[in-house]
Amino acid sequence: MTADSLPVLTLGGYLGAGKTTLLNHLLRNADGRRLAVLVNEFGELPIDEDLIEAQDDELISIAGGCICCSFGNDLIGALNELSGMMPRPDYVIIESSGVAIPGAIVSTLSLLDGVHSDGIVVLADAETIQTAAKDDYIGDTITRQLSDAEIVVLTKMDLVDTAMAEEVEAWLGQTAPQAAIIPSQQGQVAPEALLGVVEKPGTGHDGPHADKLFDSMVIRPPDGTPPDALAKRLATGGFGIVRAKGHLPGPDGACWLVQTVGKRFEAVPSPQRFETGVVCLGLRGQLDRDAIARLIAETV
Repeated sequence: MTADSLPVLTLGGYLGAGKTTLLNHLLRNADGRRLAVLVNEFGELPIDEDLIEAQDDELISIAGGCICCSFGNDLIGALNELSGMMPRPDYVIIESSGVAIPGAIVSTLSLLDGVHSDGIVVLADAETIQTAAKDDYIGDTITRQLSDAEIVVLTKMDLVDTAMAEEVEAWLGQTAPQAAIIPSQQGQVAPEALLGVVEKPGTGHDGPHADKLFDSMVIRPPDGTPPDALAKRLATGGFGIVRAKGHLPGPDGACWLVQTVGKRFEAVPSPQRFETGVVCLGLRGQLDRDAIARLIAETV
């Protein structure tokens, strides 16, 4: 690492932990910092409309000098481009997928000149993290993510009572003893609590992500399907869906963001228009594709 190398913060956490909400908050409260956010696809990270100044296929320009870039499968290429930008970003934030192992991403940084790890932040859903960590299929992914964390942001604290909040914080203290813990609600974490605060960031490690544990399918219901009703059915219908997220045109013609996490669901108007489609993820062998297809056919 050189004195002028570009700091890169890796943001991890299981599906639905709240990474999108936190990233929008950081961009909204950059306070003069030029932040660059790297995501796989823009559809996975709806940027709040009032922050956007301009947008093309690969770059969203955000008020205050921040940007959001789509890197697809070329993370190294995207980081090389950012490190050569003038003016260069002050920080880069990589939003990893919900089943990625952050330490494996950080190990990639060692292959590049001009960048260095600024730390690993892992988000944990206060309501569900303990149960998820015990799951036979996804528990290993959860605990590996937490073992890489240098900071854990404990999200959705408004969904748990005081006793459960104390229990999950104590559990995290044992599960991720190396990490500082920051409780939060609605992604409200100050940038100065995450950026540039890890004194000696780790160098990461090689290791596979958990993508092979999951099946996925994309659904495209007919126009006019009520987004809120569909979200509820996907979350509560017993289809084996652990996470669903996407955009649909509602009966009002507007674009709606539909997402589910476990049995929680929401459908809200989207500030932008995106390609229609909802990605449904489930554990391999447990995603009931036929039943989901029948659900969509019933809406015709």
